[in-house]
Amino acid sequence: MSELPQLNGPRIEPEGGEPEKLVILCHGYGSNGDDLIGLVPHLKQAMPNAVYVSPNAPEICIGAPNGYQWFALSSLSQEERLVGTLKAAPTLDHFIDQELEKYGMTNKDLVLIGFSQGTMMALHVGLRRSSDIAGIVGFSGAMTLGENWKDEITSKPPVVLIHGDMDNVVPVQLMHNAFIALQEVGIDVNNHVSPGITHSIGPDGLQKALGFLSKL
Repeated sequence: MSELPQLNGPRIEPEGGEPEKLVILCHGYGSNGDDLIGLVPHLKQAMPNAVYVSPNAPEICIGAPNGYQWFALSSLSQEERLVGTLKAAPTLDHFIDQELEKYGMTNKDLVLIGFSQGTMMALHVGLRRSSDIAGIVGFSGAMTLGENWKDEITSKPPVVLIHGDMDNVVPVQLMHNAFIALQEVGIDVNNHVSPGITHSIGPDGLQKALGFLSKL
């Protein structure tokens, strides 16, 4: 097996003292780590003592200047999402292992935050860690539901799914589908629909995320 790609990107560590949580931000298709790291000043309101890491996805995204992708995407078909997620998952999983080891943390200290394709990755990998992680925030995303996906779940953290009702990239129905799926396997999941918001994060959605994180 060839070596997995090594991820890197911006990080922000807490001022003074050791971090108490590791928050990994997974950006969307065609974006990069600099995008979601911009949320950190807001996220610090809920988790001031966390280290925030926002890696660039492993593949260059053709046609997107300075953009990366977790996997190639020409449609939102279930099959394409599943194949791509399965291909990229070991890379993100390995990166999580490295970061937890670096800070002397375990799964219970890990929070995953994803946007769009990054949400697909966060849900797929976060629910398959060897033990429960602290939580998952999924913005404007979906779940990749393979044939036997329920048998693969080994981590059942609290989850919040946030989506704009006017999303013209990832239809809000895919968030509802993920919500139902998570409920089916006994995961503590909440959702929030932002009125009038397209494929982005609205102020109300951000506040919902901060409320969720503050409880972790």
